[in-house]
Amino acid sequence: MRTATIERNTKETQITLTLNIDGTGKCDVDCPIGFFFHMLNSFCKHGLFDLSGSIQGDLEVDQHHLIEDTGIALGMAFAKALGDCAGIYRSGSCLYPMDESLCQAAVDFGGRPYLVCNASLTGIPLVSINAAGKEASFQTDCFEDFWQGFVSTGRCNLHLDTIRGRSDHHKMEGLFKAAARAIRQATEIDPRRNGAIPSTKGVIC
Repeated sequence: MRTATIERNTKETQITLTLNIDGTGKCDVDCPIGFFFHMLNSFCKHGLFDLSGSIQGDLEVDQHHLIEDTGIALGMAFAKALGDCAGIYRSGSCLYPMDESLCQAAVDFGGRPYLVCNASLTGIPLVSINAAGKEASFQTDCFEDFWQGFVSTGRCNLHLDTIRGRSDHHKMEGLFKAAARAIRQATEIDPRRNGAIPSTKGVIC
């Protein structure tokens, strides 16, 4: 079973995540940002990854630290669980429709971090009501920060594109689902590879 537990504690954030790549799609993360949990839950459900733990941070300052550091921790978890990437497909892609939005993701766990993100978001925060009945929001400009953190430690390159769409909610959710499906495809075991490293170099670096 390909699993990993990551703890990342800084003066800004306290994050513990346990990942099972070969899971059933269960997300049990204590997350203080409602929309962000919705995205993590969608990621797990559509990638069939199990993710548990807790994420806390200095939300009195900004959401950026917590969201980016969660991406960093999740990327670390994937890198640790995949090890030398022996036997996996390595790359994957998905074209995902989300109502009026059409989203695309392509990923390669080739060892070289790079993010291309054309989400076409407005930058206007999404407003909601939290469990205490108070107004809450999600800073949409942190969407790219999450994925930048993910690729930096996940040792992969990832392309995210909104082909068309109107709703920022749908664009981000569609891209999280597309990324989940692409990452699932890339990290699954290829039975024809017989455990070999998926690179002509003989190593992923």
